[in-house]
Amino acid sequence: MTHISRRLRAWGASATGVISLAAVGLLATPASAATEVYREDFSGGLGTFTASGSVSTGTYGARLSGSLFSDPSMTSTAIDLKGYSGVTVSYTRAASGLDLGESFTAAYSVDGGSYTTLESTRTASGAAAFRLPARADGRTLRLRFSLDANSALESLTVDDVLVEAENDGGPTDPPAGSLPPVDDVTEPGPYGVTVDSTADPDGDGWLVYPANAGQNGVDHPILVWGPGAGSGPGDYEDMLRLWASHGFVVYSEVSSSSGDYMVDALDWLEDENARPSSPLHQDLDLAEVAFGGHSRGSLGTFDAAGEPRLETTIHVAGGSFDGNGPDRLRNPALYIGGDEDFATANMERDYTNTDVPVWFNVLDGTDHVYATRNGRHIITAWLRWHLADEEFRRTEDFLSGACTFCDLGEVRYKNW
Repeated sequence: MTHISRRLRAWGASATGVISLAAVGLLATPASAATEVYREDFSGGLGTFTASGSVSTGTYGARLSGSLFSDPSMTSTAIDLKGYSGVTVSYTRAASGLDLGESFTAAYSVDGGSYTTLESTRTASGAAAFRLPARADGRTLRLRFSLDANSALESLTVDDVLVEAENDGGPTDPPAGSLPPVDDVTEPGPYGVTVDSTADPDGDGWLVYPANAGQNGVDHPILVWGPGAGSGPGDYEDMLRLWASHGFVVYSEVSSSSGDYMVDALDWLEDENARPSSPLHQDLDLAEVAFGGHSRGSLGTFDAAGEPRLETTIHVAGGSFDGNGPDRLRNPALYIGGDEDFATANMERDYTNTDVPVWFNVLDGTDHVYATRNGRHIITAWLRWHLADEEFRRTEDFLSGACTFCDLGEVRYKNW
């Protein structure tokens, strides 16, 4: 489902003046039977990298420019190597104008530890590839490129960053999560759906859940959904059914700007999980919970975002009025807006004020009413990532310059 461009790559290296290779091997050819784990070509900006100092992007890749005041650098998101060994890191680079005593450095970190140098040199160009030591196998990897130079005319250009690995002899398909896998999140999931439109706590909520909940020992994650002002669960029925068909138990009722009703709903679902006569008896995964909503439902979600049982929150076409909504966030958040939506300006401000990991898509051709419908598949993939442990979706669907949903609108993300 990715739209990752497949560029031809010339393996090898030209690394004049390399200071340190720090126990990694500089390769002339790739390892056999390699699986692509991560790729960033900067075609969509910095992509999964975050930067400090003077860093720009273009058709040339990412360019770090020297400065008298602060050395530029850029660091990748965490790259999950679980299930992989024989890890190879490759990229192209071109240094320009560096004087004696100046250099660029490429380095990596394992599990958030200190950085180890791949290469540190003044003059190098072309492709480089490094085999990482075994201590990186199955761990979490970050990559960092930095430049020590004094003039804006001195630069390092990096492109085509690639991480490949061997799959430890296991299947090459994406690793399974806690729900039955699917080939396409834009299609209904494998479950039939049951709808109870008179559910508690007050008898006016909707409980939408897999008809054969608990089959094969599956425990089902929970989504509490808040409709927009002037609407109710019935206005979102096809979307609630979609998420339930993927294995999520969804509760929804008429929303308010206070999130108390969401917390009450979660309490009730916990009681249902414990009640022997409940259709969901012992079938809920109470450790995998999301709150989310559209418009006023998003405001209620902000209000309840400090609930300690949450794993993530979802905010559709509903920026906070005062810009302080993100102050309550404690977990990764999904923001979806529309380029024709009056609420997007508030969402832009919320995004700026957000300190937790966040992913934001301003959908093309989308107004306030249609934001949830147009973003429903994004929400499905987000839930499968954050509540069903499908970690491959991190890079494939969200945190890469060629992510599955990147062509639906303007995408940005931070703090990962």
